[in-house]
Amino acid sequence: MVPIQKITLHKLRMQMKNPFQTSFGTLQNKELFIIEIEDGEGNHGYGESVAFTEPWYTEETVWTTEHMLIDFLIPLLMEKPINHPREITERFSVIRRNNMAKASIEGAVWDLYAKRKGISLSEALGGSQQTIDVGISLGIAPTTEELLSRVQEKLDAGYKRVKLKIKPGFDIEPLTEVRKKFPTAQLMADANSAYTLDDLTHLKRLDAFNLMMIEQPLGHDDIVDHAFLQQAIHTPICLDESINSFEDARKAIELGSCKVINIKIGRVGGLTEAKRIHDYCAEKGITVWCGGMLEAGVGRAHNIALTSLPNFTVPGDTAASALYWDQDIIKPEVMVDNGEITVPTGRGIGYDIDHEAMEKFTIAKKVFEF
Repeated sequence: MVPIQKITLHKLRMQMKNPFQTSFGTLQNKELFIIEIEDGEGNHGYGESVAFTEPWYTEETVWTTEHMLIDFLIPLLMEKPINHPREITERFSVIRRNNMAKASIEGAVWDLYAKRKGISLSEALGGSQQTIDVGISLGIAPTTEELLSRVQEKLDAGYKRVKLKIKPGFDIEPLTEVRKKFPTAQLMADANSAYTLDDLTHLKRLDAFNLMMIEQPLGHDDIVDHAFLQQAIHTPICLDESINSFEDARKAIELGSCKVINIKIGRVGGLTEAKRIHDYCAEKGITVWCGGMLEAGVGRAHNIALTSLPNFTVPGDTAASALYWDQDIIKPEVMVDNGEITVPTGRGIGYDIDHEAMEKFTIAKKVFEF
């Protein structure tokens, strides 16, 4: 049983150290919700929302997350008792999509469940890795020289894989220069759906750069054209935005649309669905890794726990807190040592909330007591 006595929605606004640019926009300030669930026995579970203020990654936004939580998901959660967090996916299935809103509250229940059991979230999920390899995602730089400098800095810091954001007009030239300077570095490119099959000849040129993968080159809702593209190029395709559920993953694998899947907790609707996709990909021999959504510390902690599952064999995007924030909302902050993060063994997410920092960034709060 996971009793719930109180739910608090903390709405935060945090400023990133540096603007983060992709093919569909630039982010400087991040608004998010921290969902805090209390059991009345001194245990607190925490989840984090990852939707942006504008719907350019998925259709969800900070505003829709708030609407779904208050008007639908919290009432559904409290309809009847919960014995295990796995039950939440089925209970929320009457609501179409809105996966990021679902994942934010499901994550808080998973954390509370693990804390009540006296185990880590990693252990609760079945994780077995004591450390996880860490890569880094770099936004589109204003110049190639600036990009080379950023790559050098991150490789020197020990990051084991570098992901470069690309788009038409910023792809062949920067990749050529990066590969020339770093011939043995593990590199991948992320297009965020910036291309179409009309760019097939152009995309074939990416095979020359010996990339680990190219992430989501075509439409965000496509798996058919990606299957055609994967047959035409040697570089492994990684699907991101196209995979919003276990069924999406199953169909993409059956079609041969990808060789790699990026699992993001928020995008697929929570830890339960993320683990299900992980397990299926392990069975089918598909590589998986954990992507990032520019999370603050709570979301970052959930990513670490998920990545401790055994089929996460490619360095993920869960980098150090200090890379993105002057001050995070957990303590200790997430630290990277020589390209690795140690999976915490403490109860739940394994990090304490820095309540002073969270209060500093809080712009609104809503409390539900039961």
